[in-house]
Amino acid sequence: MGRTIRVLGGALLLLVLAAGAAAWFGWRAYTAPGPLAAPAQVVVPRGGTEAVGAALLRNGVVADSRAFAVASLLTRGEGRVRAAEFVFPAGASLRDVLDILRNARPVQRRLTIPEGLTARQITALFEQAEGLIGEMPAISEGALLPDTYVYQYGQARAPIVRRAEAAMAAALEEAWRERVPDLPLASPREALVLASIVEEETGVAEERARVAAVYVNRLRRGMPLQSDPTVAYAASNGAGLDRPLTRADLDRDTPFNTYRNRGLPPAPIASPGREALRAATRPAQTDDLFFVADGTGGHAFARTLEDHNRNVARWREIERQRTGGGGGSDRPAAERPSGGGSGGATRGR
Repeated sequence: MGRTIRVLGGALLLLVLAAGAAAWFGWRAYTAPGPLAAPAQVVVPRGGTEAVGAALLRNGVVADSRAFAVASLLTRGEGRVRAAEFVFPAGASLRDVLDILRNARPVQRRLTIPEGLTARQITALFEQAEGLIGEMPAISEGALLPDTYVYQYGQARAPIVRRAEAAMAAALEEAWRERVPDLPLASPREALVLASIVEEETGVAEERARVAAVYVNRLRRGMPLQSDPTVAYAASNGAGLDRPLTRADLDRDTPFNTYRNRGLPPAPIASPGREALRAATRPAQTDDLFFVADGTGGHAFARTLEDHNRNVARWREIERQRTGGGGGSDRPAAERPSGGGSGGATRGR
């Protein structure tokens, strides 16, 4: 009897030691540095522990997907493993990996809509953004506010579009609410149209209010706006013109040709930013009616046609020097890649 007890005691001791050794080795495997040599950004898929483990193994985050599955099962009380995009540090242990999958903030991607893009260009931006899914909703010109929008991998495009539309509606409402009195604009929509022209005409922040003033002054006098970007918008069908304007463009009869038609065009020609919206609703107090590129990236402004013609002559001389004396164009060339900036009201009609 005593011998039996001693045998059982010895066996129990061996079991305890074995269990302790297994626990020790298991803990060591659970907390030991993993194989990742450098931080990695990994998209963790849906599909359960097996799919997650396979993705982690494929990206070098774990050395053994089965060990990951066991560790996940044994620690399931600490929370569920989420499908998202995460950053894993170099040498992340199984414990680190599971903590990230359960508690870390997913990677925040950013989609930036620059000022002055057309609806077609913004649509292409959304369609090319990595990680976005789902159909791209149709958007109207000028409907989305240029800004940076945060999203996560696998997020649908539509909610981000709606967020950008809401941001534009709020920015336009604020600009209209704070407008100066007696503007020749009948509605926030007209302010949006004017702001889109201002956005395309100059990339110099300090000039926006003065450019807006030129167009406001022309609207008050019933003069045509003579804005090159409106003509370029029609010529490119909203895709962005990648060439200089031609005489044929200027003579083309479209609602957006502000050389042939008085007043604002029927719709925005791009998405203006907050500062352009503010400029359109709070233009500078000036009598300017003309402006033309000045060779520095900005513009020379004038109140009279005589002064404007002198500014145009200076610009043409600058162009002749730039082109080696070739005479230049009969129109001021565009200053901005988008096609704007050549100076609305440049021809002095």
